Amino acid sequence: MDVERLRYAVPGWGVGELWLDGALVVNHESPVVRAGEEDGASHPLVERVRAYFGGARDAFADVELDLEASTPFQRAVVDALRAVPYGETVTYGELAALSGHPRAGRAAGTVCAQNRFFLFVPCHRVVGAGSLGSYGSLGLGYKRRLLELEGAL
Repeated sequence: MDVERLRYAVPGWGVGELWLDGALVVNHESPVVRAGEEDGASHPLVERVRAYFGGARDAFADVELDLEASTPFQRAVVDALRAVPYGETVTYGELAALSGHPRAGRAAGTVCAQNRFFLFVPCHRVVGAGSLGSYGSLGLGYKRRLLELEGAL
């Protein structure tokens, strides 16, 4: 595997990193404020990510992800989540049902918690029943900003 790591900056959001093996996305870290980091890489996919943060609607459905180590259940959850439209949300239970596993809401949440594809597997679109749910180390404020960007809040 010959992985290229591309750092990129998004005004108002910070610096993220995209790891590519050719056209295959291996990892995608969200942009966060980091001291001393500037503009960063230029790449067609990086430009699409920047455009998303500028308000462009992009499902990123054509982006190929490295899911080789995923179980069939994990792939089903990822596929279901990638099908949730921009600007819409689902609950963990709804995501589980959409993946064909209606009683696996907690397990679907675990897939989200282990997500390494930030925007390409849009876990920010998954909410708790009656709450925003959680959003790992980025926190609920970040999740809220993403949902507001998409017009879901």
